[in-house]
Amino acid sequence: MRRVFDGRVPKEQVSGPMLALKAQVKNGRLVLDEPTDLPEGSEVELVVLDDEEFAPEEKARLLQAIEDCEEDIEKGDYVDGFEFIAQLRARREAARR
Repeated sequence: MRRVFDGRVPKEQVSGPMLALKAQVKNGRLVLDEPTDLPEGSEVELVVLDDEEFAPEEKARLLQAIEDCEEDIEKGDYVDGFEFIAQLRARREAARR
């Protein structure tokens, strides 16, 4: 079953934080740049990056921010996105009253 995240996926259907992997196309196959410990048969969704979408310095800043976030996640220093959105919605509802 293929799911596209649209912000409405129930929390129990999402397992853990998102994991970013980098791969290259070689002989028509996607080859990861480094080993992964994903379970056999894991389904992943791929997004083709357009290298021209970002200037080199923007891309470097983005990649550094992703690495910084990965370190935060490993330390447990992050906010659950679903809980954060629920809090924002609750505040908005409270402000309307």
